[in-house]
Amino acid sequence: MKITKYILILFTVIITSCSLDEVWYDRVVPETFFKTEGDVLAALYRPFTHARWYLTGDRWVAQEFSGDHFARTTKGRHWYDGGRYARYQHHEWTPDESQLFGTWRGTLQGVALALDVKQDLGKLNYQELALTEEDKAAHLGQLDALIAFFYLRGLDFYGGLPIFTSLDQEDVPRSTDKETFDHIEGLLKQALIDLSVKEDGTPQEGAITKGAAAVMLSRLYFNAEAYIGIPMYAEAAEISKAIIANEYGNYSLDTEWSGPHDFENHESPEIIWSIPSEFNRLEYTHYGHMYHYNSRVYFDVDLGSNNGTHLQPSRKPDGSLYSEDFKLGSPYEKFEDTDLRKKPFQYLGSGSYEGMFLVGPQISPITGDQVIGNEEYNDQPLEFVDQVARFSELGSTYSTIEELPSNIGAGEENTGIRLVKIPVASSQDLNLRWAADHPVFRLAEVYLMLAECQLRLGEAAEAAELINTVRQRAFEGGNDPNPASAGNLDLYRMSDEWGIEFLGEGRRRTDLIRLGFFTTEEWWDHTPSNADHLKRFPVPTAALSASNVLEQNPGY
Repeated sequence: MKITKYILILFTVIITSCSLDEVWYDRVVPETFFKTEGDVLAALYRPFTHARWYLTGDRWVAQEFSGDHFARTTKGRHWYDGGRYARYQHHEWTPDESQLFGTWRGTLQGVALALDVKQDLGKLNYQELALTEEDKAAHLGQLDALIAFFYLRGLDFYGGLPIFTSLDQEDVPRSTDKETFDHIEGLLKQALIDLSVKEDGTPQEGAITKGAAAVMLSRLYFNAEAYIGIPMYAEAAEISKAIIANEYGNYSLDTEWSGPHDFENHESPEIIWSIPSEFNRLEYTHYGHMYHYNSRVYFDVDLGSNNGTHLQPSRKPDGSLYSEDFKLGSPYEKFEDTDLRKKPFQYLGSGSYEGMFLVGPQISPITGDQVIGNEEYNDQPLEFVDQVARFSELGSTYSTIEELPSNIGAGEENTGIRLVKIPVASSQDLNLRWAADHPVFRLAEVYLMLAECQLRLGEAAEAAELINTVRQRAFEGGNDPNPASAGNLDLYRMSDEWGIEFLGEGRRRTDLIRLGFFTTEEWWDHTPSNADHLKRFPVPTAALSASNVLEQNPGY
């Protein structure tokens, strides 16, 4: 295996499909390309566009469809897709899953792109470009942190990976989990030396600063027990405390629950690292796959959607709660009724909105128009329900509600509540379309990491206080009807807190593994396997076929 193969594959995709403005050169080598600071920055931030792609798509599918929050049910003639979504739901994936190959390849592509730029910038004389050695160290520190980011995600998905330190290495076998862990740790510790801190009051514009590297190092230690079998919660707590104490830059929790996600979220004091988004340029449109084909009527804006993903149901076909049967899942009902986030999403104009769900009757709050179905409920008013069942077949296939099955194959077009984590502006404010940046790290994560560490270290009261600090902004006047306390806080409640605050942000599988629930707990249409090898995905067949040195994970 040679890592430059991944660069060539990726550049082929870019040349044939990129919509950004290109500048063509007859011959481009570092000595002829880098003439100005702008040239340096153009090269530096190229791998960051890959990070934007990497944060969504296949990685999100693997993280969320294997957990207890989201599903892509078969809806009549739609979304069976060879059973792939059922396999994630039931933990029956194989090495042939396309999402797993896309993730393996995308991880090493990210490493390759960042290494390529690091090698080029490392050879440059920055003073000839009117730049300083401090600038050079900060640029190389960003690339070290970005390489660490890809390796950290790859370690989470697959365990040990081939470790590349240059583009000239060939036939590199997989390192052990511990060797990969140590490599990530070394990159981040060096980045923390080289990186600058975020300047006070400046918006987040995509650069990695000390704060982001510190979050990654805390994440690494936080999940160390799952990665290498060594608990490092005390080490994660120490870094998390330092981040909260502004030792790696000045950050604070946003006073509004919506602040880290809204149209101006690059200005939120909570954002530690985000990927910029702009209409027709690096759009952060990931959640569009959750909307119905006709949800454009509800939003009062033209947008594409494919009526695929939705929240796993909180209720059985007869309306009773699944929480009576198992502790995980039921994501919508885990929100308190007075939680401001639980309101139906409504765009209020001028960048203001409320709520983050499409639920119940779909009547546009802007125009008053009714969203109409076009499948099982053709020409009928559409209403999203927190249930999965073929209600349209009552009286024909099924005589009573009690006969209705509820599983990954029993969806309809109105099945499931839809998440609107990225606000959608109406046609009156098209300038705001996809203006919300993609938050990669935010301070709320640090608070919850520290809370879980404190809980595990026997400091439940301190953990509860941290959780409540994050929760209170989601309630009018901070009046939380169910605050965490030393008496009600355990790992199940901790799981709920992660799920509520970070619903749909592509991390659920990681949290369930760390909490010990991924292979041992039941949730909707999921029976626990108690098979530890499922905590790692298999090395894809296509990757094994292309290499003489890669080995498969145990159990596959």
